[in-house]
Amino acid sequence: MSIFAKKSLGQNFLKNEGVLQKITEAGEISANDIVLEVGPGEGALTVKLLEKSGKVIAVEKDHRLISILEEKFTKEISESKFQLFEGDILEDNTEKLGIENGKFKIIANIPYYITGLFFRKFLSGPINPTKIVVLVQKEIADRIIARDNKESLLSISVKAYGIPSMAMKVSKGSFVPAPKVDSAVLIIDNISKNYFKDFSEDRFFEVLKAGFAHKRKMLLGNLKDSLGEDGIMGGKNLQQIFSTLGFNEKIRAEDLRLEDWKKIVENI
Repeated sequence: MSIFAKKSLGQNFLKNEGVLQKITEAGEISANDIVLEVGPGEGALTVKLLEKSGKVIAVEKDHRLISILEEKFTKEISESKFQLFEGDILEDNTEKLGIENGKFKIIANIPYYITGLFFRKFLSGPINPTKIVVLVQKEIADRIIARDNKESLLSISVKAYGIPSMAMKVSKGSFVPAPKVDSAVLIIDNISKNYFKDFSEDRFFEVLKAGFAHKRKMLLGNLKDSLGEDGIMGGKNLQQIFSTLGFNEKIRAEDLRLEDWKKIVENI
């Protein structure tokens, strides 16, 4: 039985076997791994994840698909190798899934409209995977890995938690129905919050958002506008900080790398 895709849920079912295989390989799954799959659809990727992993936990929002998945994976459910939840991954409490921080991987074909909120929940939230492999719009993947060597609020935000890379480009024709844009398999590896060992995560994002507040303005001007002439806590003048760090006063936020932001935050 085949289900028609709901536009309201951002459904584009992945049918290309080669891409399904590549996603599975990108996950580097072992028999000891617990995999969280968001939006399993009709279970095309689920089949491959079950072949490699110790357990797959799936969250599906579309009620129509629950009975299909339960029937398709009856054996795996009875063996406790497959666990299916009906719900919205963005709204549900992650703790109910039984996954522990740093002890699972996320491998999924997520609806594109939830990409930003999805990353926020599983990178900055309390329960983090060790690795994420997801299909996203190719334009988003390019922006995250900064293919043009220009960083963005999104790219720096992701890189603060892990190492992003692109496994492959995926054409529109790999999906049913075909989306309007090409996609890409994005990998975020070595996920942790170690970057924030020496300063506040909240402080970092306050400074980062201030720096990217106006794309056409220079970084120094953006920081002064948002944080004040003396910075968040007072003290050193922002121009003095730039001079100490060896940053040109005309530099823009997009020209700074992750470690540069760390230096700014530590000095403000």
